[in-house]
Amino acid sequence: MLIESSRRAYLAAMQVVQWLPRTELPFAAPSRPELLAPPAPLEPPVVEQPPAGAAVARAPERPKIERPKIEVPRPTAKAVSKPVAEPEAAPVAPKVVQAPPPRFALQLLRAGACLILVELPTGEPFQSRDPAYLLLKDMLRAAGLPDAPQIIGEPVRWPLLVRGNLDQGPEAARDFVQGFVLARLEDAPCTCLWLVGLPAVRFAGEAAAEDYYRELQVEGLGSAWCLPGLELLMDEPHRKADVWKAMRQLMARWKPNNE
Repeated sequence: MLIESSRRAYLAAMQVVQWLPRTELPFAAPSRPELLAPPAPLEPPVVEQPPAGAAVARAPERPKIERPKIEVPRPTAKAVSKPVAEPEAAPVAPKVVQAPPPRFALQLLRAGACLILVELPTGEPFQSRDPAYLLLKDMLRAAGLPDAPQIIGEPVRWPLLVRGNLDQGPEAARDFVQGFVLARLEDAPCTCLWLVGLPAVRFAGEAAAEDYYRELQVEGLGSAWCLPGLELLMDEPHRKADVWKAMRQLMARWKPNNE
């Protein structure tokens, strides 16, 4: 139970100025009769002012603390992303690397029933006392052909142009050499075409060094005999035996009456 002084202290702390108990409180001060009287219906209740100079204890006001509003995001349905098909990369055309133009010089000669397409070792036309030309004359005599061959046209030099965008690769060189020889064959056919030197074998006969001493059938050009270059025969004299061996087997082509 609370005594009157304690009860008033609690009420003052709760800022309650006037109160009326529902029942009689023990140890309470007697009630004032004017508080028990019912208030007039139209008049507001009379609030007794404390006497002048009387300090009314009030509890200190607590500072208001504003709390920030925290918005909680509402759960929303997650949009299911559909896999996006990546566009197919456009095919990249392979870069065409053009082979460097080959370099060679060829001379076409006629000896009896044969045409000789021979590599010029120095790139210049044969001279009468050139060692390579003297070797060619010896080979023609051994084959039973005239040892003073007729020069046909100017030397074929490749590349044709020093500058420019003209394709001068290996395929272009092959087409040019074969076309040049074919044009001369149309003027005067031959029994056998000698291809002397790797450039002649490669670009006229479409063959390689492994085909030396062999006879090939070249489309449009007919029968062709592949031989090492004159300079190679001079540097490696043992190859002359292979030339002579193959020549004996083919000699009947351009010398039918040979025994």
